[in-house]
Amino acid sequence: MALFEQITEDIKKAMLAREKEKLESLRAIKSALLLARTEKGAGDTISEETELKILQKLLNQRKEAADIYKQQNREDLWKVEVTEAGFIEAYLPKMLSEEEVVAQVKMIIAETGAKGPSDMGKVMGVATKKFAGKADNRLVSSKVKELLAAL
Repeated sequence: MALFEQITEDIKKAMLAREKEKLESLRAIKSALLLARTEKGAGDTISEETELKILQKLLNQRKEAADIYKQQNREDLWKVEVTEAGFIEAYLPKMLSEEEVVAQVKMIIAETGAKGPSDMGKVMGVATKKFAGKADNRLVSSKVKELLAAL
């Protein structure tokens, strides 16, 4: 079942179960997916990769908002953002561990023939495509920098 249809089904279930927080999160996901589908040139369909990018973006927004609320001692709003992030995370594939990211970045560096920090763009171009929706871009970027600096 495609992600969009899965979200629609889960919205129905959340409505029947009267799960207000989950329902709000699911509606936000569906709204973002609908916007992407109706963008100019989208042709009423979006790829699975694009869906994952949208979910990742929504998740990052929730995490950043939660961090801000935590710094401002707004426990009530922090809790809402963390809860929504949890619902969004359920639709993302399992994230790669730091060790898995390092191993794959090493392979990418070998494949691209990178010689040092000046090849950061070349390595990140390949890594961004490979890790789309599977790893946090900040983690990937920091590991690429680390490994290229060691060359």
